[in-house]
Amino acid sequence: MYHCQIQFYLSGVQCRAFDIIKEMAPYEHYSHRFVWGQEPDPAAAAAADVIVANMEGQDAKEAMCTLLPEKRTDTELLVILEKDQVAGIIEYFGDITDVWILPMTGAELSFRFERWLQNYKTGKDLWEARHFLETTINNVPNLVWYKDKNGIHEKVNDSFCHTVGKTKQQVQGRGHAYIWDVEHDDPACIESEREVMNNRRTFVSEELVKTGDGVRTLMTYKSPLYDLDGSVMGTVGVAIDVTQERVYEQEIVQKNQTLEKIFTTIDCGVIRHTSDGSRVLSINRAALKILGYESQDEMEAEGFQTVAGSILEEDRDRFRECIESLEKEGDSISTEYRVRHKNGEILHIMGNVKLLMENGELFYQRFLLDCTAQKLQEKKREKRQEELAQALTVDYSIVCFFNLNTGKGVPIRSDERNGSAFTADENGNIYFQKSMEQYINTIVHEEDREKMLELIQTDALRQKLEEQGVQHANYRAVLDGEVSYYQLKAVRTGSWNRQCGIVIGLRSVDVEIRKEMEQKNLLETALMQANRASKAKSVFLSNMSHDIRTPMNAIVGFTALAIAHIDQREQVEEYLKRL
Repeated sequence: MYHCQIQFYLSGVQCRAFDIIKEMAPYEHYSHRFVWGQEPDPAAAAAADVIVANMEGQDAKEAMCTLLPEKRTDTELLVILEKDQVAGIIEYFGDITDVWILPMTGAELSFRFERWLQNYKTGKDLWEARHFLETTINNVPNLVWYKDKNGIHEKVNDSFCHTVGKTKQQVQGRGHAYIWDVEHDDPACIESEREVMNNRRTFVSEELVKTGDGVRTLMTYKSPLYDLDGSVMGTVGVAIDVTQERVYEQEIVQKNQTLEKIFTTIDCGVIRHTSDGSRVLSINRAALKILGYESQDEMEAEGFQTVAGSILEEDRDRFRECIESLEKEGDSISTEYRVRHKNGEILHIMGNVKLLMENGELFYQRFLLDCTAQKLQEKKREKRQEELAQALTVDYSIVCFFNLNTGKGVPIRSDERNGSAFTADENGNIYFQKSMEQYINTIVHEEDREKMLELIQTDALRQKLEEQGVQHANYRAVLDGEVSYYQLKAVRTGSWNRQCGIVIGLRSVDVEIRKEMEQKNLLETALMQANRASKAKSVFLSNMSHDIRTPMNAIVGFTALAIAHIDQREQVEEYLKRL
């Protein structure tokens, strides 16, 4: 995979060896580049990957002293010598890769250079393998370690260091306890490594490793390491830290259990079935109870095909059409239908159907809610409203029905004096806003018009009827120049959720209002007279109190004097005569 360009520096006198080196074809993925100089050149030596120095006719020691200081540590040096020059460079043999001693035949030179090329390539191949291995080991998210027989970590990867929070220098050469910040080595870990070495096979297990920060869960793969003689010298381990995954799994299990409990115990029925309606994927107890079955098998045995057999026949086709109208994922629809149980009981069901996709397959998810009680209550309310509306048609001179959603209506009763605003068109329809505004602007007293116009605003009236069911207001009407008292009453009727139907009734309350006013005046007059009498009484009592108090003071005084002189008869008689 790698590409290697070798820069050769050929130093010294041209020789047969240089020609052979130049003529030798490079290996695949290799290329050769040559620089030649007769005298040793330090710059060329510094740039070279391989120096081939021909020492013939030179001072070998001097040439070595020129080349070696500039040579890179990874540059290889091949020296060509005559036999009598060898003794002069023995001290430099540690810096020399190979020595070729002349005389040598061309075949010998080719063999020596070919052998050197093989060794050079082997070194580069080893570098590539080591580079690939180190890069892979240090960049995988798994923990990788190599231990000797005594459990000492000889080598670890970057992920291992990151997990334990220590550097390689801190980890390598240390045992389990120090690395994981615990007091003692883990007996289970030691035992598993002993089994790996004794049985000479890979062991896979999930281990709980105690650390200074708690417990980690590792999925470990441990294998034996062999020495050159085939004996086991230690173990290699690969582990995946699955601590967080196990936490997530536990959370998922708990959530699934919670969802399963909710699914099976909620009062709302839930059904999931295939898009063709042939197979029920899941159904909870509430849905079975609502549909009138004891089990899913019983329901399917009766013939479940998109809809259950217990649904009333007159609702079945309509409900199936609603379901089949859903075309794409996410579409939903709500509808009402009825179910007949085996005991004859009929339930009213509010159903919602949604088209969903899971694992590339479309399916229906349905919710069922028993609204029978609400339906019965709604019918009772509608009956009461209809009875009230019927009462309006008896007591009121003008009665009309309106649909607040469309504004259209029909007159039920009208009179000639004030009913012109409620005259139907050629189609028999009247219109709420138009009719009421015309009536108010032509009949209602000008001082009451604003109040009445606010009352008939559709949204406000709908909201008030939603809350209270009935609205009424008293107003004054001007008919033939005379002012009369009237009352408007609005009552909900029919199915309020579907059409917001109301009955408007108008009637004269002039007699009642005037009687009330007359009685009020009489009460006010009587109250005034009573207040006057009470005031006169208070004045009389005040005056009488003064007239009585004066003589009583004299009587009390003379009586006291007489008692004081009781033993003086003449004096007592005098006091008594003055009384």
